[in-house]
Amino acid sequence: MLTYTLRRLAYLIPTLLGITIVTFVIISLAPGDPVDMMRSGVMSSGISQESYNEMRRLYGLDKPIHVRYIIWLRRLVTFDFGNSFLDHRPVIKKISERLPPTLILNIASLFLALLLSIPLGLYSAVRQYSLFDKVGGTVLYMLYSLPEFWVALLLIMLFGVKLQVLPFIGMESVGARDLGFFPYLLDRILHMILPTICLTYGSLAFLSRFVRGSTLEVIRQDYVRTAKAKGLGDARVVYKHVFKNTLIPVLTLLGILLPTIISGSVILEFIFSWPGIGALFFESVLSRDYPTVMGLSFITAVMVLLSTLIADLLCAWSDPRITYE
Repeated sequence: MLTYTLRRLAYLIPTLLGITIVTFVIISLAPGDPVDMMRSGVMSSGISQESYNEMRRLYGLDKPIHVRYIIWLRRLVTFDFGNSFLDHRPVIKKISERLPPTLILNIASLFLALLLSIPLGLYSAVRQYSLFDKVGGTVLYMLYSLPEFWVALLLIMLFGVKLQVLPFIGMESVGARDLGFFPYLLDRILHMILPTICLTYGSLAFLSRFVRGSTLEVIRQDYVRTAKAKGLGDARVVYKHVFKNTLIPVLTLLGILLPTIISGSVILEFIFSWPGIGALFFESVLSRDYPTVMGLSFITAVMVLLSTLIADLLCAWSDPRITYE
C-alpha cells in the first residue's frame, strides 16, 4: 500500500504539469485579453495604441505563450499564483476568501445527498420491483433529467418572488450581523436552502440509483444467500453483509464528487449571487483574468487527483480483497 501510494503521488507531478499546459494554452488562445476588454469599455474607449501596448507589457501579455507559462510555473513552485489582472490582489487571497462559502454550500448538499440516497438505494434494492421501487425510480429519473439552472429559476420565482418566504440573493441579508448570533445563523440557513436544494436533488437521484445497482449486485452473491439460508433476518443481512460491500463502489464514486466541494457550481453560484469559487471562476473567465483562472484550475486539478487517490485507498481499507502492486 505504501509503495502504491508513493508511486501515485509521484505520478501527480507530470499529470499536473500536463493539465496546467493544456489549461494555459486554451486560456491564452481565447479571443480577447484583459487589456482588450478595458479598451473596448465605454469609459476606456479612448485608450491610445501606445497606452494599449504599455498595458500589455505591464501584464506580460506581449511575451510568447511558452515564456508566460514558464514565468507562471516558476511562481507556482513557491505557491505564488500571481496577482489578479482585475483588481491586482493576490490570487491566493481571493481564492481563500471565496473558499469557505463554497465549502459550506457543497458539503451541506453532499451530506444531504448521501444521507438520503444510501437508505433509498438500499430499500429500493431490497424491495426490487415493488411499488416503492417503481415510483421512486421514476421520480428520481425525472429529477435527474431536470437542469439545475431551470429548477433554480423556478424556485426563485415561487419561493423568493411570489411567496417571498425564502431569500435568494447572497449569503446573508443586509444588517443580519447586527441581529445577534441565532437570528444571524437562521438568516444564513435560510439563504442556503434554495441553492442547497438545487445542488442536492441531482446528486440524490444519481447516487440513490447507483447505490441500488451496487446493492443488487451484492445481494446476488453466494455469501448473502448463505446468510439467508442460516435464518438471518433481512435487516441483519443487509446491515452486516450487504451494506459495507455496497459502499465500495460508492467510495470510488466519491473520488469524482469530492472536487466539486472546492470547484463549486459555477452556474448556480452565479444565479444565487453566492460569493464562492464557482462565481469567482465565472467572473475571472469573463474578464480574462488569467492568473485567477489558472490558480482555480490548478487547485481543482489537485483536488481531483488527490480525491481519486483517497477513494482508491478507502476501497482497499473497506475491502481486504483489493491488493495493489
